[in-house]
Amino acid sequence: MIFVVGIGPGGRKYMTSEALEAIEKSDVVVGYKTYLRFIYDLIEGKEVYESGMKEEVNRCKNAIDLSKKGKIVAVVSGGDSGIYGMAGLIHELNSREETRQNIVVVQGVTSSVSAAADLGAPIMHDMCQISLSDLMTPWEIIEKRLKLAAEADFVICLYNPKSRGRTDHLKKAFEIMSEFKDGSTIVGIVKNAGRGEELEKYIMTFDEMDFEVCDMSTMVIIGNKETYIYDDKMVTPRGYSI
Repeated sequence: MIFVVGIGPGGRKYMTSEALEAIEKSDVVVGYKTYLRFIYDLIEGKEVYESGMKEEVNRCKNAIDLSKKGKIVAVVSGGDSGIYGMAGLIHELNSREETRQNIVVVQGVTSSVSAAADLGAPIMHDMCQISLSDLMTPWEIIEKRLKLAAEADFVICLYNPKSRGRTDHLKKAFEIMSEFKDGSTIVGIVKNAGRGEELEKYIMTFDEMDFEVCDMSTMVIIGNKETYIYDDKMVTPRGYSI
């Protein structure tokens, strides 16, 4: 039995009751060490396997092997396990097994949703989520998605905007989108969404974009043509007559 658990942005109050129950039921917890630090109090006394970046395949294979031995396993993902998390990989690997394990995907609060709540209501209308990481997706495909999403005037949520190895991807993304996104388009930046005192948020226009404040813990939300600011809130109208 494998639970693929989305633990949200960090902290027990942002976890669903289903996620808490799944971890409590589990004999073993497997996850990326950065995410496990948010739930150390919940996994005390359990068998724990933690590893670093680029070890996703090994983590999931380990979870399947442990499940085969009769263990109840929780595979932990930050945010939602089905959005850039471990749910897809677990299912892919399990589909190749002769004896398949029972898998339950436990939903969590993804970064775009958490950041949107911190900003106000920026994703009230049609939106899309694009990762700027080209570790597994060719940059040419990411460029095409950015261009088409901007042309369609989606609200665009950018995951993985910047890292030590990808210092210019976010700036390139804005250059691509600038063909269709006006300079006055509202942009929200949230660092450490849903993490209390660690949280930082900024609201500015497309032309004023500050690339230097962004890193891998940042969610960038670019509004559509109707998105506006009032007080310190970013709002995208749904279209109600008021």
